[in-house]
Amino acid sequence: MATVEFYFDFACPRSYLATVRLRETALRTGANIVWQPFDLKDLNLTKKSPQASSQTSWKAADLQAWADYCGLQIRAPSSDALSPGQALLGAVYAASQGRAAAYVTGVYAALYGQADRTVELASVATAAGLDAAAFATALAAPEAARSVAANSAELESRGGFRSATMFVGEQMFCGNSRMPLVEFALAQSSGRQFVMPGQHG
Repeated sequence: MATVEFYFDFACPRSYLATVRLRETALRTGANIVWQPFDLKDLNLTKKSPQASSQTSWKAADLQAWADYCGLQIRAPSSDALSPGQALLGAVYAASQGRAAAYVTGVYAALYGQADRTVELASVATAAGLDAAAFATALAAPEAARSVAANSAELESRGGFRSATMFVGEQMFCGNSRMPLVEFALAQSSGRQFVMPGQHG
């Protein structure tokens, strides 16, 4: 079975788009997703150039265009939204229970997609099929934080620098917009035929 490693941080709204599209891609290619929550703050990123500030409005419009394309609502997270850092710890537990897909998508929807800004992390976890008491215990376990830190270090060692980052074998793909390339790589590694644009006859 083809496999894609998915490194994500809930602080990035574009990763919400990538999550939804990657799940669809995995269904089409029969691939398995390895969920790797990491913390962007752990990466030693250089400061952006001064010109980057002039791109703010373009980036907002581009994000909305992709959201429209994916059929998703995207809103800026409010101060009372759940904590992305806590949610990352919960993602470690959700992955260990085989509930990562539902949990990760649920967290992104609660952070960026829902009009109700009071959704709590525990509610997202139970909606994803996780036991509430076990989830609360897992959030407090030091192993979860160590796992997130280890994922951050691993991503950086492999040359990763953003969320979302995907690996198919040693091929690295950065960002939601690279999903067609991810799908092509997965199809190749799975032995399935992939019809390229312009080759539909």
